[in-house]
Amino acid sequence: MLNYAVTFLVIALVAAALGFGGLAGTAASIAKVLFILFLVLFVASLFRGSKSR
Repeated sequence: MLNYAVTFLVIALVAAALGFGGLAGTAASIAKVLFILFLVLFVASLFRGSKSR
């Protein structure tokens, strides 16, 4: 999932450099949502792992 977030971030940076503002904004928004989702799932897995020990 983190890989997808980084991929969309790179797409956003390339699109912004080439002047495609709408595409860059969309790709950056997708990257942000995926990164937040990754963080939530990571924290949840940390809590589940600590409770099972």
